[in-house]
Amino acid sequence: MRNMTTSLEKEIEQHKKKIHSDSYPMSIGEAISMYINGEIDIHPEFQRVYRWTLLQKSKFIESILLGIPIPSFFVSQREDGVWDLVDGLQRFSTILSFMGELKNEDGEKLPPLTLTKGGYLSELDGAIWSDEEKISKPLKLSFRREKIDFKIIKKESTSDTKYDLFRRLNTGGSELSDQEVRNCLLLMANKTFYEWVIQISKNVDFVETTPLSDSKYAEQYNIELLIRFIVFYELKWEDVTAPVIGDIGEFLNDQIIAIAQNPDFDTQNMADIFSKTFHLINSSLGSDAFKRFYPEESKHKGGFSIALFEAISTGIAKNIATVTTQTLREKIENFSLTSDFTAASGAGTRASTRVSKTIPYAITYFSS
Repeated sequence: MRNMTTSLEKEIEQHKKKIHSDSYPMSIGEAISMYINGEIDIHPEFQRVYRWTLLQKSKFIESILLGIPIPSFFVSQREDGVWDLVDGLQRFSTILSFMGELKNEDGEKLPPLTLTKGGYLSELDGAIWSDEEKISKPLKLSFRREKIDFKIIKKESTSDTKYDLFRRLNTGGSELSDQEVRNCLLLMANKTFYEWVIQISKNVDFVETTPLSDSKYAEQYNIELLIRFIVFYELKWEDVTAPVIGDIGEFLNDQIIAIAQNPDFDTQNMADIFSKTFHLINSSLGSDAFKRFYPEESKHKGGFSIALFEAISTGIAKNIATVTTQTLREKIENFSLTSDFTAASGAGTRASTRVSKTIPYAITYFSS
């Protein structure tokens, strides 16, 4: 008879102890009352990065009206008892918007949702909650009484469970970019820190040296670049290797959340270093700073290089007290030609392998 516990079973049991969860079905009316009373926080700031169309919203309301089962909502219970909505924001916001209860970041009610024709119900076209000719009182009562299910991560769970759950539920098949997910994680971890990041991302020198397409801005790639700068500057590179970094996206998530939650992190000092670094870079090469240099033509060509951005910006920032503009242009141009950089940043190189080699090299390179 089997009585030995396998290593996998022990590991599962160990991690299960970190998570305390519950399931709680309630009517839509009850959930709306909790929102009105401030007992559910849906983080209205997240609305900036979610992109449901009117048709998607209308089809979702149609599903509820038709009694079609909808996925569970995931919430994390805070120490004050309030539920943070971790997954299902767009669905819950659509319900609130349809019923005319959705508020913006200032606590002001937004205009109610006017539906369009869904997949089955043509009469939904132009329907609005207050229009009793289409949404009758019995229909409203039926809608309010529809049950929705909440999966609750209880406050007894470890502090990182909420962020890990959000990350797992909003990556993979998600419509959000990695950075949009990261923005939401930052908002949950420290809203003030998130707002600081957004503010310094508008630095003129940073914007001019990182020319990005409209689609990249829409995906918040400029914010990812800034977060890479902050994370890589803060790292103790003597302890960093490719295996330590692992998946670069997960690594950035973990590192920036830790920084955001660190009460000793000096945002003013970081803002000063960031500003000085990109002023030096912009003064030297402008929008060519992170493009590969071709000496035979004496010009920079190609698109923006993430490898050059990571290495050059971190290398200069780490030496900000000694770097001057006198020879910086030449040093930046020559950096992309060095064998140490090219060998570590070639096609097919994993990001974790690249940064663990190019950044320490750049820190030494720009120190001389």
